[in-house]
This record gives sequence, C-alpha cells and structure tokens, in this order.
Amino acid sequence: QVQLVESGGGLVQTGGSLRLSCAASGRTFSMYAMGWFRQAPGKEREFVGRIDRIGGSTRYSDSVKGRFTISKDNAKNMVYLQMNSLQPEDTAVYYCAADSPPRRYEFTSWGQGTQVTVSS
Repeated sequence: QVQLVESGGGLVQTGGSLRLSCAASGRTFSMYAMGWFRQAPGKEREFVGRIDRIGGSTRYSDSVKGRFTISKDNAKNMVYLQMNSLQPEDTAVYYCAADSPPRRYEFTSWGQGTQVTVSS
C-alpha cells in the first residue's frame, strides 16, 4: 500500500480557487492510478475525479467537470486537484486515494482528508 497525505484545504469565497495536494510515499508511485473523492456533512462520499498512472488520462464527475483539474507528477510522488469557480456545494472533506494494481481504479489506499469550505 501507499501512504497518502493531503494538504491545501481551507476557506474560500464563492468563485474562488484552491489547489489541493496529495503527497505519496514509496518508490513505485508511477504504478498507481489516483482518485479524488469528497464527503460533505451528512452525505456519502462521492467520486470527484481520477487520473491514470502516467497522468495522461483523466475523468471527472459531472458536478466538477470543467471546473476541476487533476494532475500527477510521478517524479515528485504528487497528485493535485486544481479547483476553480468554487461553489458552496463544493464544501466537503476532500480525500485522495490510490488504486490497487493490477485492479485498476479500485481505490484501497486513502489519505486523512483536507477540509474545503466555500462561503457564500
């Protein structure tokens, strides 16, 4: 398994931007596809987006498509979530996750989460 630590959350006004970072341990980070998820109070955790192991292909949920961008830097063991045009409904704890090769996109390693709060 890979160890994950998120950072970069905070309080931002509607329409603002934040960049979340996820630092991964280990020397085989390039083997993992990565995902971002979020969980709002009283709601189930939901998929935000994912990126393939080499960082060349991404997929997003409809609710964030066009506003959020995931990138992956295998040399630095980092994955990022750039969030633009933030809305109050984006308020949640955001988690990064790594999949479990060879079971692609089955996310089994999780970070502790970082809080994002968007004020109206």
